[in-house]
Amino acid sequence: MANRDFEAKHLETLDRDLGRLSNLEQAAAYVGRPVVGIGIAFFFMVAAGLVATLVLSDTGNPIVIVLAAAFGAYMALNIGANDVANNMGPAVGANALTMSGAIAIAAVFESAGALIAGGDVVSTIAKGIIAPADIGSVDVFIWAMMAALLASALWVNLATWLGAPVSTTHSVVGGVMGAGIAAAGFAAVNWGQMGLIAASWVVSPLMGGIIAAGFLWFIKARIVYRDDKIAAARRWVPVLIGIMAGAFAAYLALKGLSHLVDIDLGRALAVGLAVGIASWLLTIPVIRRQSRGLENRNKSLKVLFGIPLIVSAALLSFAHGANDVANAVGPLAAIVQASETGSFDQAFGIPPWVMMIGAFGIAFGLFLFGPRLIRIVGSEITKLNPMRAYCVALSAAITVIVASWLGLPVSSTHIAVGAVFGVGFFREWHTSRRLKEARLALPDPPRLPTEERRRRKLVRRSHFMTIAAAWVVTVPAAALLSALLFLAIHAIAG
Repeated sequence: MANRDFEAKHLETLDRDLGRLSNLEQAAAYVGRPVVGIGIAFFFMVAAGLVATLVLSDTGNPIVIVLAAAFGAYMALNIGANDVANNMGPAVGANALTMSGAIAIAAVFESAGALIAGGDVVSTIAKGIIAPADIGSVDVFIWAMMAALLASALWVNLATWLGAPVSTTHSVVGGVMGAGIAAAGFAAVNWGQMGLIAASWVVSPLMGGIIAAGFLWFIKARIVYRDDKIAAARRWVPVLIGIMAGAFAAYLALKGLSHLVDIDLGRALAVGLAVGIASWLLTIPVIRRQSRGLENRNKSLKVLFGIPLIVSAALLSFAHGANDVANAVGPLAAIVQASETGSFDQAFGIPPWVMMIGAFGIAFGLFLFGPRLIRIVGSEITKLNPMRAYCVALSAAITVIVASWLGLPVSSTHIAVGAVFGVGFFREWHTSRRLKEARLALPDPPRLPTEERRRRKLVRRSHFMTIAAAWVVTVPAAALLSALLFLAIHAIAG
């Protein structure tokens, strides 16, 4: 009996010790994860610098090339941590994808887009913000590009830490502008182009939000509020899939494959129309078969939008990798060109090894630091389901096409996040209108207290203010930081 009591007490003590050990391991894992992530990111930056030295072993500025490659890798990591969340956040928030599935799909398609279709020729530095002729010498140009690259990466890093999805394109533009002003004065800036970029701060999210809200209204009016929801879905879901396929075909032709095939807007729209009609016809029997046996309820409709939403997220990632990887490696490619040739005012291509740094950096950044922004975009701004998330993805593709037709420079980040806000604010308005109609139907409608009205807000205002403020200050903040870095580099190198 004494032995049994001793064994029982011993097992109890052992269980407690194992529990403490388990808690300690969990705590260590929690504390260690950021350290491990930072360590892997640092190793990648060092590896990028080593690759640059091996490829450009005969260059006259090895230290400059190593630092520029490391800064380019750092920027690519930050693009993966911040910008990619806009493509995957809605699908994760709608539970169409798990976090691990989203990261895997985004890593594959972002890298594929960057490597297959991301080699656009850079004819002007940061889209014509600074005239290269105003920069005095090759050394000054290299210092300016290094300052711009590091400043934009630091700003995106800070925005990620604050939980604000910002435009990496605008960060690079601000960095180049600030370094250009420090190097050559205010007259070197193309202020007309800067005015268009400033206008896009309003145009991009507003256009994305309106289009997303419009599609959500259409889905509610034509499918959700119909007596026979399944019959309505069989009719309209193939149409919506056709619109999505056509929009993405035109989007990819216009933005993602421009360096492989010379396609103007008219031809891109023709490709989109053909693909859209084919997709609509092909998905009619698929949706009919998939909808068999589904109950006549809203929950059943989510099943029909799941796979199209995943496909749209993958296509958005491919186009983003093709279109935005130059944000990370464009200044790096300019530095390499200037170091090798001594010229910086001619068009130049992005070398394959530079593209690989951008592609792998985006994938690593997404894997190591992306989940936080994915959660914010996908579930903390407003609640998303597959239908709402589908509207966000569809809006992103259509808005880019409309903006290209109008000649407006827009940000994919602003469009996607603006679409999420558009869906959320439409839900608020629509819910409020229906509740008001129900209350007015009562003989003595009660007045809702202020706290109850606040509780029914479907968009988190704190995120709205944080993100809007981050968008407004991105260009000036990156410009100021870049100017300070340029002056520091110039003082050290000079």
